[in-house]
Amino acid sequence: MTSTPQRILGVDPGLRFTGFGVVETAGAGRQARLIECGEIKTRAEQSLPERLQIIHDGIEAVVMRTHPDRMAFEQLVYCKNVQIALLLGQARAATILAGAKLALPMSEYTPAEIKQAVVGRGRASKDQVQKMVRVLLAMNQPPESEHAADALAAALTYIHAKPVHDLLRGALKR
Repeated sequence: MTSTPQRILGVDPGLRFTGFGVVETAGAGRQARLIECGEIKTRAEQSLPERLQIIHDGIEAVVMRTHPDRMAFEQLVYCKNVQIALLLGQARAATILAGAKLALPMSEYTPAEIKQAVVGRGRASKDQVQKMVRVLLAMNQPPESEHAADALAAALTYIHAKPVHDLLRGALKR
């Protein structure tokens, strides 16, 4: 049984660096190939509205260029500094809005779920995530930044979790 390839846009939202990565499933199963990855950068001297507009427009441009079927991103679970949490939440909102305007279905995962799906350990290090993303996508070099690697890891998490979601959806319809 083969399925239609699907493109997933993973996003690692951040105010200074928003990582993105687009992967495509290779038919049935968990195989995936890299389409594109990188990061959208803003500068501290820019106003908050300018920075959010850059993030929004950058994600929208990636969507228009790569035509993903879904967006996946990491949930903001815990942050010691309330001000940083609020800023990260606004960066997330800019990315979510870009996907929502283009009617992209979305999935979000906790950091532990992403690490578990990609590395096999929910407490894996950033370095381990980068290395496994490289292996899983058969990349010659690691992603250009940890933000791009985290975005790719979110996309891979959706691919790895999709068979379980499909099974559950089928069981619930019975």
